[in-house]
Amino acid sequence: MTDIAFRADKQIQSLIAAWLTDLRSVRRLAPKTLEAYTRDLGQFIAFMNLHTSGPVTLQTLRDMRPGDIRAFMAVRRTGDVHSRSLARTLSALRGFFGYLERQSILANPAISAISTPKQPRTLPKALTINEAKSAISATAELEDNPWVAARDMAVLSLCYGSGLRISEALALTRADLESTAMRVTGKGGKVRLVPLIGPVRKSIDTYLSLCPFALSPNDPMFRGEKGGVLSPRLIQLRVTQLRSALGLPPSATPHALRHSFATHLLGRGGDLRAIQELLGHASLSTTQIYTKVDTEQLLDSYRSAHPRS
Repeated sequence: MTDIAFRADKQIQSLIAAWLTDLRSVRRLAPKTLEAYTRDLGQFIAFMNLHTSGPVTLQTLRDMRPGDIRAFMAVRRTGDVHSRSLARTLSALRGFFGYLERQSILANPAISAISTPKQPRTLPKALTINEAKSAISATAELEDNPWVAARDMAVLSLCYGSGLRISEALALTRADLESTAMRVTGKGGKVRLVPLIGPVRKSIDTYLSLCPFALSPNDPMFRGEKGGVLSPRLIQLRVTQLRSALGLPPSATPHALRHSFATHLLGRGGDLRAIQELLGHASLSTTQIYTKVDTEQLLDSYRSAHPRS
C-alpha cells in the first residue's frame, strides 16, 4: 500500500485499503493524487505510532485530539514541506476520517478543528501571443527528422491551441479525433469535448501523415523514435531547447502554453465559464485566477508605456 513504515492493527489496515479502493473506483482520483494521499496517510499513521508509543487502532483514532494533528503538521513543516503539500495532507486526513464517518465506524470532530494552511497566491506565467506562436513554429528549426519535428509541433499546438495538459495531449488516440472536436480525458478520468481548430488539426494531420509507425485507432498516437508511447520528458526537453534558441523566459514550459491559451482567450473577451469547460477545471475558482493574470498584464503594459506611470 505504501513504502512508509508504520504500525497499525489489521482492522485499520483493512479500513485504509477500503478507503483507497473507494477513492480509486468511486471518486476516480487520478493515480498521482491517489499515490500522494496514500503517502500522506502513511506518514500520519507513522507519526501516531511515535506519538502514542504503540500501533494505531480504532481507539487511537477515536481518542485523537486537534493537538495531535497540529503536532503532526508541525513536524511535517519542520521537514521543509510547503503549504500546498500540507494542505493536501490535511485533505487526505479529512477524506479518510470522512470515509470512516460515512461507514458509521467512528466520528471524530478533531479533524474539522484544523484550518487549512494558507496558500501563496502565485499567478500562472503566460507567454505573449508572439512567444507562443514562435515556440511552436521554431520547433522545425531544431529538429532534422521531419516526423519528429511534426510530432513536437502537434503536441505544443494542442497545449496552446486547445489548452490541453501535456498528459492529456499525449493520451489522445485517433479515435478521440472528430472533424471539428476531440474527446479529452482529464484528471479523474473525466471526459470533455474540446474544439479542434484548423491550425491544430492541420498540425496533427501533418504528423500522422509523416509518422513511420502503424497507429491503432485506440492507442496513444504520439510516439517516440522507437515506436513506444511518447514520454512527456521529451516534450519538456524540446521546450527547454526553444527557451534557449528564442530567448524565452524561464517560465516557458509546456504547461505555460496551456496558461497562455486561457489568458489570451480571456484577454480577447472569452467567457470565463466556457474557459473553465475547455480547461477541464472542476471549480470556477480555479479558472478565475486567469482574471488576475490578465489584470497584471494590463498593469505591466500601463507601467511600461504610460508617461505618468
